[in-house]
Amino acid sequence: MKEWITALLMLSGASFMLLAAIGLMRMPDMYTRMQPATKAATLGAGCMLLAVAVHFGSVGVTMRALAGIIFLILTAPVAAHMIGRAAYVLGVPQWEGTHLDELKGRYDAQTHRLSSGAEDEEAEF
Repeated sequence: MKEWITALLMLSGASFMLLAAIGLMRMPDMYTRMQPATKAATLGAGCMLLAVAVHFGSVGVTMRALAGIIFLILTAPVAAHMIGRAAYVLGVPQWEGTHLDELKGRYDAQTHRLSSGAEDEEAEF
């Protein structure tokens, strides 16, 4: 039974990693590529680490696998945010099909500050 669970987790992890790779190739710009790179790849790596924990079954390996999963879950969104912010500041172009840029006119590239929009609404009254 342990072999079946390990195989199922490895297969699902590999499938999510494949979906992440396909998403990286198919998405039109850097901003949309961040989603499969963070979500699908993190889920795929998490499933593979769970498979390792189930396969070996020792407490030490299980704790290291869980620590790796927690590390991935905590760091992937932060890394994606920082990469996206750096790309926006550097002026990486968005896909031409992008309809809304919520930061346009609200982000000061000199001070790296974001206005909340509340200041603009207060100025109108």
